[in-house]
Amino acid sequence: MDNTELERQEWRDSNEVVSFDDEPLVLVDHDDREIGFLDKAAAHVGHGTLHRAFSLFVFNAKGELLLQQRAPGKRLWPGYWSNTCCSHPRRGETIDTAIHRRLKEELGLACPLTYLFKFEYQAQFDADGAEHELCWVYAGRSDDAPTVNVNEISGLRYIAPDALDAEMAAKPEAFTPWFKIEWERIRREHSEVFAPLKG
Repeated sequence: MDNTELERQEWRDSNEVVSFDDEPLVLVDHDDREIGFLDKAAAHVGHGTLHRAFSLFVFNAKGELLLQQRAPGKRLWPGYWSNTCCSHPRRGETIDTAIHRRLKEELGLACPLTYLFKFEYQAQFDADGAEHELCWVYAGRSDDAPTVNVNEISGLRYIAPDALDAEMAAKPEAFTPWFKIEWERIRREHSEVFAPLKG
């Protein structure tokens, strides 16, 4: 697979429903201590209620990042380009279980994931909806072909770091807010995660 958008016919589709408005998310304080639970829909209303989340960055051997375009049915940031996979651990679920579950559910991928950092952000989408998350960020490597969950994802492509920098500078409005924050820090502090692997 090269550094162009994956051809639609190359996808192996999945129609599994993996997101539910009533799934219980983990509410946390600013130090990431659990303080309660709230269903997903309610946690994203208004300015958002702070909850635990994660973002995954999966690179191929050439150091290209697998980007996803969010499905049009998403309540927040539909159609925007984002990092490989984002979601939330559910009530009673460890973060480690959650990251591997979601990568499999959205993309049919399984690979080791390395913790990089966590941070808090708030981003307003419209008057009625926002993200307010304490987000754990992980990176991994895979050259396996994805199985795309069409309920979550409407587009996929691999992109080299320099090309991503140029696109973000030219069209920042095309990308999700958390992705832009995370990518800037990964570029600055974690260049090892996208260094091309020596064959």
